[in-house]
Amino acid sequence: MKIAIGSDHAGYRLKGEVAALAKKLGNQVLDLGTHSEESVDYPDFAVKVAQAVSRGEAGLGILVCGTGLGMAIAANKVRGIRAVTCGDTFSARASREHNNANVLCIGARVTGGGLALDIVRIWLESEFQGGRHQRRVSKITEIESTK
Repeated sequence: MKIAIGSDHAGYRLKGEVAALAKKLGNQVLDLGTHSEESVDYPDFAVKVAQAVSRGEAGLGILVCGTGLGMAIAANKVRGIRAVTCGDTFSARASREHNNANVLCIGARVTGGGLALDIVRIWLESEFQGGRHQRRVSKITEIESTK
């Protein structure tokens, strides 16, 4: 699968580790920046990754910033995106299995590197379960199409 990855300056280093893990797990990586620790605005990179996922250029997206929160807020403004911020492996698994999340946001300043990579691995290896969860995800999509 192709994974779109982006970060701001706070998440730049962890983004590199996440990209390496995604490749190790057999995925292609589309790195949409940033490409240094020079200060940048996180919404610019959140929208690049979210649009790549929304347009089908990537199957999933991963964003890394200081907390993961701003990236999730910005990414969720793009139609078809279900971005989540996860700081634990249980939420990472549930976000894919129950919510069919298609963008994962991680906070490099609040999540240790080892845990962050565990979260990414579990998130990438988990799959949407459908069933009763599909009904709920469809309701989210309906909300998006009426607003």
